[in-house]
Amino acid sequence: MEHIIIRNVKAGEGEQLAAIESICFPPEEAASKEEVLKRIHVFPENFFVAEVDGKIAGFINGCNSKSPILNDELYHNTELHEPEGDYQAFFGLNVLPGYRRNGIAGKLVKRYIQAAKDRGRKGVILTCKEHMVHYYERFGFINYGVADSGHGGAVWYDMKLIFD
Repeated sequence: MEHIIIRNVKAGEGEQLAAIESICFPPEEAASKEEVLKRIHVFPENFFVAEVDGKIAGFINGCNSKSPILNDELYHNTELHEPEGDYQAFFGLNVLPGYRRNGIAGKLVKRYIQAAKDRGRKGVILTCKEHMVHYYERFGFINYGVADSGHGGAVWYDMKLIFD
């Protein structure tokens, strides 16, 4: 993987990102095509795409919130996006199976964190499954225990990276 580019989403890429989301997450957890398209429309600045040799290999996305808690409702209601919110939440880190274990996910996470810092946010918040806690801790996220989340019927952990 020589030519990995991390960039903002471009117009017309929504359907492809929705297809990637459906591959990377179980149906009960994945955002629908309509939700992905609506998110891109409302907060395109928070969509970063990984491009490898001209092909989309994955993406990361999320909204802004004044609260340091990632509430399940944020996933489904783009009206809750607060452009000037103190925290940049992230909903999903998606990398197609054929591109995994090449550092793409890490590049996406780092770019998302840097964007939050550059915009003056207080931190980045996310929820993840237990097997991913250690991964996010490598970026400085702290595990605050089981989240108050029923998203997709899974158990999620509340992770925060608060900037100094």
